[in-house]
Amino acid sequence: MKRSFSYLLIAIAAVAATFAGYYTSTALRGDAPTAAGLPPEAAETLLAITLPDVDGQLHTLADWRGQILVVNFWATWCPPCIKEIPEFSAVSRRHAENPVQFVGISIDTADNVREFNERFDVPYPLLIGTSQTLGLASEVGNTARALPFTVIIDMNGQIASVTLGTLNEEQLEGKIRSLLPS
Repeated sequence: MKRSFSYLLIAIAAVAATFAGYYTSTALRGDAPTAAGLPPEAAETLLAITLPDVDGQLHTLADWRGQILVVNFWATWCPPCIKEIPEFSAVSRRHAENPVQFVGISIDTADNVREFNERFDVPYPLLIGTSQTLGLASEVGNTARALPFTVIIDMNGQIASVTLGTLNEEQLEGKIRSLLPS
């Protein structure tokens, strides 16, 4: 009985977090963060993050400095996140020859992310974050700590775009193209 109650509480928390992310991404668009309001050191905070992938290998975001870096905070239990991942994958594949690197930071377990990746074949690194990692996202504009949240860093290491909520393929493509050298 106790185990069933625990599972029920976990399910309720997951649904509440999903609803909060969805609500924030749709109803509160006017309060969405912007790159213009962030301090210059915000990009360095993000680039300093070191997280493991699903196999435990550590990656530091600064390793991709000098490229356009698309950092997407997401989770396997977040429906809006799951909706945008195939579009992120398509854009990532289209820019394979360009100086563009996508990185997914999942607030989830390695097993769940590994299973998700086997199902969806995501072509970019999926790193495993924690609730503390989501807290770091608040320093780059995600004060609501909601998902999905995407930060795009330009080739000079400056935050060019922050988006709380989903991005579709066309929006994402436009943001990246505007940062590519002519």
